Amino acid sequence: MTPQPPYVPGHSLLAGRTAVITAAAGAGIGGATARKFLEEGARIVIGDAHERRLKESAAALADEFGADNVAALPCDVTDQRQVDALFARAAERHGGLDIVVNNAGLGGTADLVDMTDDQWSKVLDVTLNGTFRCTRTALRHFKDRAPGGIIVNNASVIGWRAQRGQAHYAAAKAGVMALTRCAALEAADFGVRVNAVAPSLAMHPHLVKVTTPELLAELTEREAFGRYAEPWEIANVIVFLASGYSSYMTGETVSVSSQRA
Repeated sequence: MTPQPPYVPGHSLLAGRTAVITAAAGAGIGGATARKFLEEGARIVIGDAHERRLKESAAALADEFGADNVAALPCDVTDQRQVDALFARAAERHGGLDIVVNNAGLGGTADLVDMTDDQWSKVLDVTLNGTFRCTRTALRHFKDRAPGGIIVNNASVIGWRAQRGQAHYAAAKAGVMALTRCAALEAADFGVRVNAVAPSLAMHPHLVKVTTPELLAELTEREAFGRYAEPWEIANVIVFLASGYSSYMTGETVSVSSQRA
């Protein structure tokens, strides 16, 4: 197993920018992205369907990075009114926004023969439809302002490769990739970039609760480095896609794993 690399400090790559980040409470990729953006000099407006965790996360980040740089609003991405309210908070607090990170997603495990319509629909509504709602809202905002704006979607390598029990999640994440490509072509007309990251195995407490030790061990062994990714390692790639270093990239899905196929 390759040792985990040292944590990468901020380099002001997002200084002066305002970002909306969904599903940003807790210890997963969204929370790591919120912290990384602050370390890179951004102001953030974070949303999450879990109000208690959101309040706790926002308070902790505000204590560390300053209350002026952190705002939060409960947001269930299956509800367009809540999505609109989250984006409105960014406009009210900072006069607009520059970056949107669509991180909200929902997984689960069920073979197709046992999967219910509700299981299928719930995963698709949060993971794919939620990304669509937030992307649509972001593009409407960016279209009415000066050229610029960046959207980064959270996809998954499962959108490329098969995994038993993950048909609903794989379909949703493959849809996120296709949505990213199509949105990028349309958004280019007004100078907006749309890209996605595709993580494989980023460890956090919720994943441990919903995944068996046997499956975690199997997935870890498949990785070239023989270990899982830390959420901040995924967040680093999101920072890259949100920064000027990726200025000519759009419509791309960047695999943060050796397990694309």
